Amino acid sequence: MATLSDIGVSAFINIITAFAFLLAFAFLRIQPINDRIYFPKWYFKGQRKDPSATNFVGKFVNLNVKTYFTFLNWMPEALKMSETALIEHAGLDSAAFLRIYTLGLKIFLPMMILALVVLVPVNVSGGTLAFLRKELVTSDIDNLSISNVPPKSYRFFVHIAMQYVFTFWTCFMLYKEYDTVASMRLQFLASQQRRAEQYTVLVRNVPRVSGRSISDSVDTFFKKNHRNTYLCHQAVYNANKFAKLVRQRDKLQNWLDYNQLKFERKPGSRPTTKTGFLGLWGERVDSIDYYKEQLKQLEKKMTMERQRVLTDQKSILPAAFVSFNSRWGAAVCAQTEQSRNPTLWLTSWAPEPRDVYWRNLAIPFVSLTIRKFVIGVTVFALVFFYMIPIAFVQSLANLEALERVAPFLRPVIEVNIIKSFLQGFLPGLALKIFLFILPVLLMFMSKIEGHVAYSKLERRAAAKYYYFMLVNVFLGSIATGTALGQLDAFLHQSPTQIPRNIGVSIPMKATFFITYIMVDGWAGIASEILRLKPLVIFHLKNMFIVKTERDRDRAMDPGSVDYPETLPSLQLYFLLGVVYAVVTPILLPFIIIFFLFAFLVYRHQIINVYIQRYESAAAFWPHVHSRIIASLLISQLLLMGLLSTKKAANSTPFLIILPLLTFAFHKYCKTRFEPAFNKYPLEEATEKDEQEHTEEADQNVKPYLADAYLHPIFHSFEEVDCEELKVDAVRVDKHHAHVSSPSARIEESSASPPAQPAAQYYSYGHDFHSYNYYHHHEVQSSHYEHHYQG
Repeated sequence: MATLSDIGVSAFINIITAFAFLLAFAFLRIQPINDRIYFPKWYFKGQRKDPSATNFVGKFVNLNVKTYFTFLNWMPEALKMSETALIEHAGLDSAAFLRIYTLGLKIFLPMMILALVVLVPVNVSGGTLAFLRKELVTSDIDNLSISNVPPKSYRFFVHIAMQYVFTFWTCFMLYKEYDTVASMRLQFLASQQRRAEQYTVLVRNVPRVSGRSISDSVDTFFKKNHRNTYLCHQAVYNANKFAKLVRQRDKLQNWLDYNQLKFERKPGSRPTTKTGFLGLWGERVDSIDYYKEQLKQLEKKMTMERQRVLTDQKSILPAAFVSFNSRWGAAVCAQTEQSRNPTLWLTSWAPEPRDVYWRNLAIPFVSLTIRKFVIGVTVFALVFFYMIPIAFVQSLANLEALERVAPFLRPVIEVNIIKSFLQGFLPGLALKIFLFILPVLLMFMSKIEGHVAYSKLERRAAAKYYYFMLVNVFLGSIATGTALGQLDAFLHQSPTQIPRNIGVSIPMKATFFITYIMVDGWAGIASEILRLKPLVIFHLKNMFIVKTERDRDRAMDPGSVDYPETLPSLQLYFLLGVVYAVVTPILLPFIIIFFLFAFLVYRHQIINVYIQRYESAAAFWPHVHSRIIASLLISQLLLMGLLSTKKAANSTPFLIILPLLTFAFHKYCKTRFEPAFNKYPLEEATEKDEQEHTEEADQNVKPYLADAYLHPIFHSFEEVDCEELKVDAVRVDKHHAHVSSPSARIEESSASPPAQPAAQYYSYGHDFHSYNYYHHHEVQSSHYEHHYQG
């Protein structure tokens, strides 16, 4: 069992590690060669350029000595931007994410002060563990916990009172924050200019009717049932092969750009290449002519494939993006049932264009049900079978138990330095390594479930990860660690003493969680700001892969906030805080340091590094609220069980009402605030429509919605090619075997709008993350801003 000296060693190691990361960050961030790694967001916004230098060395190394002594100036810089400016700069999702950290500080800082002043003296004066040292493995930290209070003591009324105070304070802060975030969301939606998703509904499971195309079925159905508000629809096509050709075209174009730049630098000699595998053998030819010819042949294939996609009846999928002439019309459609058969004509709000996960748009209703069941069973098995490696990890935190199992390790383990390292640092690190691969696996499972938006995928993956953290990291650590650590006491005492030992042992796991917080929450967060992996990858790409400016932009890879992993980890810290606030209050200062440090780091990253993949307007907040409430309920139930083992029968009944009050509070908040995150009030939609109509009486949203949901792969063509994809629904239905010439389409697009609603056809099945940031081709980012930002 880790002692105060072990915790001190762990704290020293983690503080030194975090400080080393910060020093490395301070040195690397001011080097001109690393500017694109630590400030990529400003490059993508066009507000930052590569640092200029007067000499060759200055291009790589910062020669200003004064800047090396201000390694902590990033902290005040991260705090300067106001929340309003932050929302404009990074979006509401980013601002709401940072509010989780400030919420943690608001909840736990007063709790820490009160617990250290009131509970710690009560626990220390108990003296129970002094009489149990021969029977149980204890540490100095346990003297500060509830384990040190003797059974049947009236001191437990102090712990119960503190549990009430902490619960009411947490609920009060949760209510205020929920109210604030809900208001921020409604204000954010109301203040936005016209956005495609405000007028668009995603329709799935469109029934196939013999002799009628999917496009015609959608058009007929919505003209009949939404005759006054229906505007147009945009069907979805399967173009997996076309997406593969687009990727090949990008690679060839990149090689052509590289060779043309090479020739411009040395006009005297034209670059050459070999036509064999990877240019290693074969006939040597002129590189520029070779890649131009390859592109010409590939574009012919792409034209033929595009013709096939647009004309083949089998390519169309039973899904469509249906647009309305008002927000009110879209809200009515998205939030009502469309058919007497609830498995057909499934409608939901369309995600914003960046947020669409195209692969899952056409999964049948029955398949969705089966997929969710299979994934649910798989996640359940994963959560509980992963207990085996978790149990092994926890054995490292109980070296006494490990020595009994493997006595040959005793000479090594008993060395003081090694023992302190193993107990104070290694368990948290080992657990962190075991959890490293999980977010990727859980995201893959969420994709199989069939969700159609990246935001929903990440929320579902985060939910799975939270369940895993709850069962394995929290409950599993307590169960396995307690069983191993107190094995001798369980085997050599009467069964009547086992409940007492369990009651004493549960608080003792606080030492392990303290080490975990320091590894994950101190050194781990410091490594986040260093960005060592992106730094190495960028420079490797810069040396071996980057040939053009477009390559350099792609190599920056700023990434985004990793919600599937970060949110569950945050919720684990809330769980540890509310559980151990009464049981072992000494854990709270470690959590406070984490929330403060993580808030500063992530604020810096959001301002300077991360590119927002999508904007869900803080749709994840109800999940954050619910899991903090779940943490409160778990803490109350654990305290009730703990007191029952302490024979505190007179005091335990006072806790029974607390879970009921907490659950009632949660139901009230769910009814009061959650609809703002799931639905769009018709009152709000009407007001926004009327306001826009007043400001722009002759508004016509049809041209704006014409290509808002064009799949990213089609944006790799020039604007004229995008126009080729705008095909009149009636003409396509009549002429599936024939597509008119591109010049005719362009001519039609410049003429007056057709009488029938325009239907636009898209591809699905190709996974592009933040395409508007990473692909600077003929269609520039301004084209995306028109579609995505209104």
